Amino acid sequence: MMAVVVQKYGGSSVADADKIKNVARRAVAVKERGNQVVLVVSAMGSTTDELIELANQVTDHPDDRELNILLSTNKIISSTLLTMTLRSLKTKTINLNNTQTKIKT
Repeated sequence: MMAVVVQKYGGSSVADADKIKNVARRAVAVKERGNQVVLVVSAMGSTTDELIELANQVTDHPDDRELNILLSTNKIISSTLLTMTLRSLKTKTINLNNTQTKIKT
């Protein structure tokens, strides 16, 4: 029976291309041992803080809904780059965001 292994990587783990490649290699190694892998990634590096700062520069009171949309773009970027990396390693993968999976973080 195939085990499902969930790996969660924070912002510093996906902060640049080399780190994203490292995450991808780790995931591939786990998959090659016969496991199904689910990857959960945060925004790259300190980009969340940078976007919050930018939002506060354009308005004194950022709307929660709009701020959430703004911050979700960061996770889309990191997960898409990771998906691209995995595919370059010939690994079948699909990229889903939290609204597609109904996972709340």
